[in-house]
Amino acid sequence: MDKRIKIIAGLVFMGICVSGFAQTDSIQIPDTNLEPPNMVVENSAIKKDTTNNFKRVKLDGIAAVIGDYVILDSDIEKTLIDLRNQGASTEDVTHCGLLGKLMEDRLYAHQAVQDSILVSDDEVNLTGDRQLQSLVQQIGSMEKVLKYYKKENEADFREELYKINKLRMLSEKMQQKIVSEIEITPEETRQFFNKIPESERPRIGAEMEIAQIVKEPKPSEEEKQKVVDKLNAIRADVLDNDASFNVKAILYSQDPGSKSKGGFYSITKDTGFDKTFKDVAFSLQEGQVSEPFETQFGYHIIYIEKIRGQELDLRHILIVPEISEATLGELKTELDSIRQQIIDGKYTFGEAARNFSDQKETANDDGKLRNPQDFGPRFELTKMDPELYNQVRNLKDDEISMPIFEQDPRGGGPKYKIMKITNRYDEHTADFAQDYIKIQQLAKTEKQFKAIKKWMNQHIEDTYVTVNESNRSCEFANNWVKE
Repeated sequence: MDKRIKIIAGLVFMGICVSGFAQTDSIQIPDTNLEPPNMVVENSAIKKDTTNNFKRVKLDGIAAVIGDYVILDSDIEKTLIDLRNQGASTEDVTHCGLLGKLMEDRLYAHQAVQDSILVSDDEVNLTGDRQLQSLVQQIGSMEKVLKYYKKENEADFREELYKINKLRMLSEKMQQKIVSEIEITPEETRQFFNKIPESERPRIGAEMEIAQIVKEPKPSEEEKQKVVDKLNAIRADVLDNDASFNVKAILYSQDPGSKSKGGFYSITKDTGFDKTFKDVAFSLQEGQVSEPFETQFGYHIIYIEKIRGQELDLRHILIVPEISEATLGELKTELDSIRQQIIDGKYTFGEAARNFSDQKETANDDGKLRNPQDFGPRFELTKMDPELYNQVRNLKDDEISMPIFEQDPRGGGPKYKIMKITNRYDEHTADFAQDYIKIQQLAKTEKQFKAIKKWMNQHIEDTYVTVNESNRSCEFANNWVKE
């Protein structure tokens, strides 16, 4: 495989994604210590790990210091254990490789603090809450979780999670900042592709293009007013009786993405939320609660918890007006009729989508769905959302599905839709014209990688870095051992 493609594939392990730097709640619990460099530690020996090319190390010795962050030898060992617990292959993972990765993370976090990049305590704590909830569900109880991770009590475990998540979030935000303004031109994409030998060009899996026509029910004015009245009552209780907005959101909100965390979101004007939602949020002052307002998902009220420059910490409550079974039945009948008219040749699928679909983002594009990974029209079969795949997997060429009922997972109301596979592509070697969007993303990722490499070299020079003598012989990807 071409070295360039290997580098890009390796970015996945390093936490860099083509579409950005995703904030994840997946649980990773190396015993990270964030005490200052002058800390006192005790040394104790640990057995040599011959299966993974690890040297003999001291469990509580200092492996390296990056700015204000200390990396212990135990952090490296426990990160390896964590990778194994998550089912990752550690065959090619070495002591030096893991140390280099931990040093990178701490350099990002250190510089984020220097650049005044903020991560709110609420955001960090809510991530820890979700992680603990997930662990309890997986293992069975908080007592079992504490026993599994050898923690004395929940408070200590939460404190450790806080430190780990704070460092990770700072690191991710710093990486986002480094690559946020990087763009790729068509000429750069062409040059990138032409440098890959034909025999080493990547294989593209089987793909399909999908179109759909969506009918969304309209609630009655009576149902809308019921929701507005309910939101006004909640708002009055918060303002007049000092009721907890957090608790109200947990009890009443129908937004699956925020209900369990008390309606909390941290957003900027660039966050990919509904425009009306953002317009209302950024019109409010800290401590204010909005009047009820409508978006495509239903009716909301917003409480502004904190304003931090261009970033808002907010809580919201979403309530969706109820739709009657009779209204849903009428939609299904209407879609049956549209489907039959397409089959009879009165409309093409694209014409019917433009004329009848209620989904604005696809209606004007002949009903064509866009892949959220690259916003292109193709979906690789092995990477498709399972629900979407199940909806279309049995469709033959030119076949139109029967009406499919769907509840919007983002919190909107129910809907019906009909679907069609408009194009299929067999597995093939990457072609510049046919696979331009994917090649452009690979080229952009390489450019991001180079920008991060340049940033890393510069800030290693400008930051206090020291590597323990026992680790100075490591062949690091970066110049951690300054000469």
